[in-house]
Amino acid sequence: MNKTILIVDDEKEIRELLRLYIEKDGYSVIQAENGLEALKQAASARIDLAVIDIMMPELDGYQLIKGLRERSNLPIIIVSAKTENHEKILGLDLGADDYVTKPFDPLEVTARIKAQLRRYDGGAADSEAALLTAGELCMDVSACTLSFGSGTIPLTATEFNMMKLFMQSPGRVYTKQQIYEAAWQEAAIVDDNTVMVAISKLRGKLPGDGAVSIGTVRGLGYRLEVRT
Repeated sequence: MNKTILIVDDEKEIRELLRLYIEKDGYSVIQAENGLEALKQAASARIDLAVIDIMMPELDGYQLIKGLRERSNLPIIIVSAKTENHEKILGLDLGADDYVTKPFDPLEVTARIKAQLRRYDGGAADSEAALLTAGELCMDVSACTLSFGSGTIPLTATEFNMMKLFMQSPGRVYTKQQIYEAAWQEAAIVDDNTVMVAISKLRGKLPGDGAVSIGTVRGLGYRLEVRT
């Protein structure tokens, strides 16, 4: 099935540059010049991935990510001139899966789009195990869903890959590098904050009773802990 990419940027030149490279790779492209227009596009069309700028009129990129995350776990890549670490951390904390700074190489952006789509689609194609369980947590790998009891826990593509890693071997300690490479499926080239923020976000989505939690093993990494 042909994938549709949503490009959201208030600069037409950037949208057109990305469109040329993305369409060259065989994807369809929908454009929006601000966050409000993007939300309307997402509500009326099937979107497989969004490339989002931060500084936009009407509704900025951070607000747009919040709005998209309320309805979908589609992959989101931020492409922004904001280069400070706290801006990147905020974007990832809100639910973005990747962050590229301007000026950018359009070939790098298209490569990251392909990587995110492979990750997102990979869960459905993965035949290692149809179901993974840890206590009352149940992950349906084919459907890309995580549930606790009768409720579903919404996850981003990155969070899904991270949780899948933990649920394959509950109790096993994973280093930050192993977690990053499993979640983002590329060599770990970022500081520890990226994984720490992602872990914190994921912890906030797990049941509050502590029956299943992500524990910190000081100096080593993290593990999925199941209370019996």
